[in-house]
Amino acid sequence: MKVAAFAAPDGPHLGVVVGDEVADVTSAVPSLPADLATVLAGHGLDVLARAVAAAPRHPLAAVALLAPVARPPKVLAIGLNYRDHVAETGREAPAHQLWFNKQSTCVIGPGAAIEVPRESEQVDYEGELGIVIGRRCRHVPAARAHEAVAGWVVVNDVSVRDWQYRSPTFTMGKSWDTHGPMGPWMVTSDEVPDPHDLRIRTTVNGDLRQDGTTADMVFDCWQMIEHLSTAFTLEPGDVISTGTPAGVGMARRPPAWLRAGDTVRITIDGIGALENPVIDAPERGPLGLD
Repeated sequence: MKVAAFAAPDGPHLGVVVGDEVADVTSAVPSLPADLATVLAGHGLDVLARAVAAAPRHPLAAVALLAPVARPPKVLAIGLNYRDHVAETGREAPAHQLWFNKQSTCVIGPGAAIEVPRESEQVDYEGELGIVIGRRCRHVPAARAHEAVAGWVVVNDVSVRDWQYRSPTFTMGKSWDTHGPMGPWMVTSDEVPDPHDLRIRTTVNGDLRQDGTTADMVFDCWQMIEHLSTAFTLEPGDVISTGTPAGVGMARRPPAWLRAGDTVRITIDGIGALENPVIDAPERGPLGLD
């Protein structure tokens, strides 16, 4: 099942993608929250599946898709988790998992614009597989970690490199507004039999920049869930970004930073394609208030 969020005249709706249409679950069940994290926490995915038959349909091409999880409780991302990416940085594979936070306000959906801030020109792309947590859990052994997963999304871990490397936590360089594209929908875990055998490709303006496979991960998805849940509770709607393969703009010679007018497209086999334009950050008020 492909669970999507999309814009409607009365606000965001949840739907299920069926072929080239979206079954509008929110219209079919108005009492159901139109937020995937809330649905996962209080209802589970079965309620969406049951609503599909009675839901009105919209052409997929006619709706504006939103991030499938509008505001994840947590966005957690791992660094240096693909062997080929480790090699292109000239470093050794880490002995321990290296984690950082992306603030949830960075999340945008398919088609929304990635902004190049005035404060930096070193804006980079990172195509990644994202895990959406489906149930509240703690101390999850790797052998059972798949039970905690609701589904999978495509993530672009957009990074402002000079700001990233000013701090060992990376958070300031990873959390700029619009720098967490996710989508185009969440594919439920039953449709992805092996998340460690998926091809990831990133193009910028049609030019292939990244072409890797999740088989190249240093730490696999189940090890990540085990590690994170050792320290803190994972909640429904949390998104875990699982690392990027080689080919980031920073590693090219000369570096290939994103510029206004670019289009970034990330495709993961079995999940879908996430595409976002790049623009210069617009002028905002004296306090940055909308």
